[in-house]
Amino acid sequence: MNALSRPHSPEGWIAQIFSAKSALNGGVVRRKTAWVEAEIGRDRFEWEAKRRGFHCIEAGAQLIVICQSTPIRILF
Repeated sequence: MNALSRPHSPEGWIAQIFSAKSALNGGVVRRKTAWVEAEIGRDRFEWEAKRRGFHCIEAGAQLIVICQSTPIRILF
């Protein structure tokens, strides 16, 4: 799949998001909430993050996934 192409199914979209280099390396993935809702729905996105043991945070119009299952601490 071309890096700029758009997956045609919810499963393809999810696979693309969670196979990003940052996700695979325990980093952070963020997407606009409106885009997530249009592509696969917020419930499905949150479920997919949780299923992987990741943490999901909402900040403004963004959903942020910390792609690690270790505990997190919010400093301020």
